[in-house]
Amino acid sequence: MTVDLRHDAGVTTLTFSSGPVNLYSLELHDEFDAALDEVEADLPRVLVVRAEGKIVSGGVDVAQFHARKTKADTQALYDRMLELPERFAALPVPTVFVAHALTLTWALEVALACDVLLASEKAKFGLVERVIGLTPTMGGTQRFAGRAGVARAKEFVFTGTPYDAATLERWNVVNRVFAPDELDAGVDAFAADLAVGPTRAFGAAKQILREFEAAGVPGSIDRTTAIAAELFDTEDLQHGMASFLADGPGNATFAGR
Repeated sequence: MTVDLRHDAGVTTLTFSSGPVNLYSLELHDEFDAALDEVEADLPRVLVVRAEGKIVSGGVDVAQFHARKTKADTQALYDRMLELPERFAALPVPTVFVAHALTLTWALEVALACDVLLASEKAKFGLVERVIGLTPTMGGTQRFAGRAGVARAKEFVFTGTPYDAATLERWNVVNRVFAPDELDAGVDAFAADLAVGPTRAFGAAKQILREFEAAGVPGSIDRTTAIAAELFDTEDLQHGMASFLADGPGNATFAGR
């Protein structure tokens, strides 16, 4: 059971492994917390999240659910689980989740908390909690609805059926789909492009979109200028404007500061 970090040219790759099928457990969650503490302490310009193994995840360790003997203890477990996708969602840098194969329950809920979901053509996705009489507890229902709409979220959760990557790309849940032998190169190119961008401006865009999710267009409009104005003191904005005026568009280099 491991959650490892690899750093390369501004891109940090977080890789989790809990064989044989990468089930969620509280022990794995503790490993995630330690890795995310390190990420937050020294923010990369991009965080890529991926899994080792034949599948991304087969779901959760149901024994940890069944071991709870009271409603209060059960909610305490769900509250703990919810902390994981929320930590990913709160990061102020771009986050990219990579799905190379079957991605069920908690792993999809983490993927939906990330900014961008890239997938192999072989990937399938499901919120399959109906098989034990449960509903998703880690925000996946809401975040799926935010991407695909409420009606699609109901279909996805009610059926509990794994859907392929092409379908979820059409539903705006998956951002891009790659042939299996092109996935790694596609992810690397996508992350590398983000890593040389204006990282603080990306963080501001995330903040504006969080305002939109909470308060719609009017509420987010009320906050947009204040959020954008905070970028005034960034090295990237000042350099970007000077470069634009001196050399034209597309010639600025950004340091992420």
